[in-house]
Formats: sequence, C-alpha cells, structure tokens
Amino acid sequence: MQHWDPVALECLAAIVETGGFEKAAQRLHVTQSAVSQRLRALEEQAGSVLVVRSRPLRPTRAGQLLLKHAQQLRLLRADLARDMQTLAPHTAGSGAGVGLAVAVNADSIATWALEALTPLVRAGIALEVITDDQDFTQEWLRSGEVLGCVTTLRQPLQGCRVQPLGAMRYLAVAAPEYAAAHLSQGLNAHNFHRVPFLCFNRKDDMQSEFVARLLGLSQVVLNSLYLPNSEAQVRAVEAGWGVGVLPELLVRDRLSHGRLVDVAPGTMLSIDLYWHCWNLDSSLLRQLTDTLLQGAKVNLKDNCSER
Repeated sequence: MQHWDPVALECLAAIVETGGFEKAAQRLHVTQSAVSQRLRALEEQAGSVLVVRSRPLRPTRAGQLLLKHAQQLRLLRADLARDMQTLAPHTAGSGAGVGLAVAVNADSIATWALEALTPLVRAGIALEVITDDQDFTQEWLRSGEVLGCVTTLRQPLQGCRVQPLGAMRYLAVAAPEYAAAHLSQGLNAHNFHRVPFLCFNRKDDMQSEFVARLLGLSQVVLNSLYLPNSEAQVRAVEAGWGVGVLPELLVRDRLSHGRLVDVAPGTMLSIDLYWHCWNLDSSLLRQLTDTLLQGAKVNLKDNCSER
C-alpha cells in the first residue's frame, strides 16, 4: 500500500481550493517554489498529472481522488481532536480551525441551511460553504472538493450515502406595480414570453420548468435575466425587474405584506432536496448530517413533490 505524504496532500488541496500556486503558498506559509516541489513529488509518486494548469486550475481525475483523500484526512484529524478534547479538555485541541467543505444550493443557504449549520460553527468548525445550482452541487462532491452536498439528485455517488431532506416549494412572484402593468390577468400563455424571469445562472432551468407545468407545455423558452444570489433576486423582483420563481420560505412575509404578489395563484413547484456525504464513520460527519436533517425537518415539506 502506498503511503501518501499528508503535507503534500494538503499542498494539493491548497492549490485547488485557492486556485493557484501563489495563494496556496500564502495559505501554507511556504514559498511558491516549495508548493511546486511538493506537487511535483506527489505527481511523480502518482505517476500522473494531478492539476491542469488552466484558468482556473482544476484537478485531473487522479487529482480528484487524492483531493478526496486529503479531505478525508482533515475529517479524521478533526474527529481525533474532538475525541482528545473529551479525554483531556485542558491539554487537547477541540478541532477548532479544521476546515470542512460542503456544497449547498443558494436557495437553501438563503432560507434554512445557515441556521442549521450554526451549531457547528459555534463549536469551532471552520466551515467552507460552496454555492452552486442545486442540480450541480453534486459535482463538487464527485471532484472530492467537499465532503457533502445538498442537491436535487437522488442517486448516490460511489462511496457516498444519501438521505432525503424534504421538498422546497417555489412560487412565481412579481412586484404589485409590475404585475398590474404586465400581468393583469396573471401569468398565462399569452404573456409569459414577454416578461423577463430572474435566473441564478445559465444552468438554472427552474423557471422554464415552472412555466411549462403551469401551461401544460413540454418545453418553453423564456426571456431571462441572470442574478446569482437568492436574496438579490428577491430585491430585484421588488424593484420591478421581472418575475421570480422563488422559495415560498423566502417570499412568504413579502406576500403577506403586499410587497410581492403571486402571479400564478394555485401553482406551486416542489423541488425535492437530498443530502449526500461520504460513507465514513465520523462523529463530525454525523453531527453535520444530523444538524442539516433537523434544520430541513423544521423548514421543508415531506418529499412528496410532483415534478
């Protein structure tokens, strides 16, 4: 069995996570030359290139495997620190400063996930929360850059386990003045193509799914505006940018106070969410999973959506 130098593995992780050799050197408090040497030695041992020198830098398949190993070592060190703290509270570390990375979709961050993760941060865990479209957060887990993700995908990756979180419900909303001027009869087959829809990015197709379901169509093409932040989308809709298909959790108060209106009454899109994580026996990973499951139980509906 090969022995992989943990210092070199941390170097690889720093290169990928910071996006460059110079920033990796700054994080590790070594010279850029030392970073290059450590990576070169690791690549020689692996017999393969581990990092594609592109903009941005990205790990190769072999690099992804070693990156995942580096993340698992971090998790094991954090578990050990917590266990030692229990045995010798005055002499052992608690795991503070140990970085654990997770990928969470933006709407969950804007509504329920931050509150769920707060106990971990208060316990001294240095979380790195990576945001992406909910259909693509699993790619971060596949690459080995995170230990878990919140995603719409149900099928677990090899070596991972999955648990249902519940369903997030979405409504189509607009500012009252905008709706009165452009959608006086509500969102329908005659006007949907004339109004812009707020989207997270070009990968985001939830708005098309909502309109297709509303109108009973197999496919629709929308006029889209892109704004990669859930709270910013709410403010943009309030400012009259167009229509937003947004989490009911996020717009509930604005609807009740008349700051937004539902432009498709009776239509709600439910999106099932799942928590995927490595299949490891780790107290920290169990705590992370439990806090997310509890937060989801309080805020999300049962997984019973009609997609």
